[in-house]
Amino acid sequence: MPEASLADRLELVRERIERACARAHRDPATVRLLAVTKIFGPEEIREAWAVGLREFGENYVQEMDRKQPAVADLEAARFHLIGHLQSNKTRKAAQLFSCIDSLDSVKLAARLDAEAVPLDVTIEVKLSDEAAKTGADPVDLPAIVAAVRASRHLALRGLMTVPPWSEDAGKSRPYFAKLGELAALHGITELSMGMSNDMEVAIEEGATWVRVGTALFGSRKPLLGRPL
Repeated sequence: MPEASLADRLELVRERIERACARAHRDPATVRLLAVTKIFGPEEIREAWAVGLREFGENYVQEMDRKQPAVADLEAARFHLIGHLQSNKTRKAAQLFSCIDSLDSVKLAARLDAEAVPLDVTIEVKLSDEAAKTGADPVDLPAIVAAVRASRHLALRGLMTVPPWSEDAGKSRPYFAKLGELAALHGITELSMGMSNDMEVAIEEGATWVRVGTALFGSRKPLLGRPL
């Protein structure tokens, strides 16, 4: 059988979102799709743009720097940094991205604000004890929220979290529920949570953004030597 096209896979993802919203008695328009294009090249981004996607997630500043010249002409395309941002890369990040979705410290907020570029920011919160995961400790969240709200150039848009991986999507639910509680506590309405395997659970728990890569682009890796 021929491989499904990106347009077909996008339709399936949208159907999943609609079904989850129906179960949660939500309007599907309240859930936005962030296409995760890390490891894929500019040609996949351009194809995704051609089928109507406009919000793209990248993990690394250097990778986006290599791709940017080939996608700079895509009207209304916005790029989100969803991977950890080192403080020494804030200048380049502010040049390349419209949104920083992985803000995790007061220091990083200050460095980004000092770049004097308007940026939407989402605070990443670490809710698991996995050593490899990044994000702010929930106890530090009030200070980070205050720092962003007091800044001149940053607009606080939401909270983000990545639960431990599990084939059982239901195991993500407590983490999503906790993020929702933290958002409500701080008067934050946007929640970035849920990926290809657990987006339905995230939507049921209030996600307003789902970050989808595999369900759209597959799990293949770029060819050796292929430009990113």
